[in-house]
Amino acid sequence: MCDAHVIDAVKASMLSAPPSRRMSRRRMLGLGLAAASAGGVAMMPSARADTPKRVVDLTYPLHADFPTFSGEAQFSMEAQATHAGDGYADFNLMMGEHTGTHIDAPLHFSADGLSVDALEPRHLITPLVVIDIRAKAEHNPDAQLTPDDIRAFTKRFGDIPLYASVVMRSGWQRFMGTGRYRGFDGTSQHYPGFHVEAVEMLIEDGNAASIGVDTLSLDYGATTDFATHRAWLPSGRFGIENLANLDAVPEHGAQIFIGAPKHQGGSGGPARILAVV
Repeated sequence: MCDAHVIDAVKASMLSAPPSRRMSRRRMLGLGLAAASAGGVAMMPSARADTPKRVVDLTYPLHADFPTFSGEAQFSMEAQATHAGDGYADFNLMMGEHTGTHIDAPLHFSADGLSVDALEPRHLITPLVVIDIRAKAEHNPDAQLTPDDIRAFTKRFGDIPLYASVVMRSGWQRFMGTGRYRGFDGTSQHYPGFHVEAVEMLIEDGNAASIGVDTLSLDYGATTDFATHRAWLPSGRFGIENLANLDAVPEHGAQIFIGAPKHQGGSGGPARILAVV
């Protein structure tokens, strides 16, 4: 690991050397970043950082077999150019907006709601709040995040921070790649989500800008009325579905970077989501 103090020492050593032996700033920076990431952990450089930051990717790779709410494939890639034939690679992507790790913009459930390109930039780099419901989801695929779960969080950590992204950690990632992730029994789907009373509580509190889940939907799978979508999205806030690696981030204290797509008039779209711990 190469922290700020080591990098400062290297810099001082290089600047004190004769001109013929000095290392270029570009090369020095490259060596510092290489040393910082040598252990397989991405580090964020900072001129005055006391400690390096760990970056956790909360995004699943998108592929043709990625599970979807409808059960139908919603992603494909078609080669337009190849290295063998054209000297370069180029693919045409065909996808549904609501597949993979993706954004639900307010427009998704509100005819006059914000489209994904109109989301406030200040809501895309925010405090991350992780509410853990793994214990009750362990034996109940229809478990929901409730107001009591939010109260338990605030009792431990304090109020929900301004513009926070409040996400549910149900442990559902362990079922990715199996039929249980969607949990379809022939009639209904079964996986955890937010209870409508929980999002109503967050709306009343006013601080959260987004919510997220490690499942296919903001609503629990067996919903018949999409009450959570219908309460949350028309309030002008957005959601994130199919988050990955939530077991690698703390419940409190991290930041989330939401790489929302920006196609005009979109109701959502696949996104790159990163947490800085």
